[in-house]
Amino acid sequence: MAETFSFDVSSKVDLQEVDNALNQARKEVGQRYDFKNARADIECDRTNGSITLTADDTYKLNALWEIVTTRLVRRQVPVKNFKAEAIEQAAGGAVRQVHTLQQGIPAEAAREIVKLIKDRKLRKVQASIQGDQVRVASPSKDELQAVMQILREHDFGVTLQFGNYR
Repeated sequence: MAETFSFDVSSKVDLQEVDNALNQARKEVGQRYDFKNARADIECDRTNGSITLTADDTYKLNALWEIVTTRLVRRQVPVKNFKAEAIEQAAGGAVRQVHTLQQGIPAEAAREIVKLIKDRKLRKVQASIQGDQVRVASPSKDELQAVMQILREHDFGVTLQFGNYR
């Protein structure tokens, strides 16, 4: 019987790194001249996995998100996993925007990954959805490497990580 190799495709974000990046962003906002005497709040809700940005106007809100994304990228947090909601009015004439964090691969993206692997008709490659990740198995390590390359080239709306390679 041939030995089967496998790996898991997942999309996880380290919430501690997000907290560190937001703390750095808060410090930078406190030091910047264009935010002096202006309302600029960054709030993180770890239970819901969201970041709420509040500013005086949309210009400052966009500048605030730019600062946050810069800090997230420096800490190697995938910004692609944040989905921005519509800008809404807040109290006192301010504006607010919520950015929701996507932990794990969404169901539609997981189905798309499995379909892409099956459409390539790679020899004896099996893909199965297991919760918020996808397990890919094959008796050939070379085929698994080819699948990794295919998945890296395609955009699924979230950052993919490959792990548990056995």
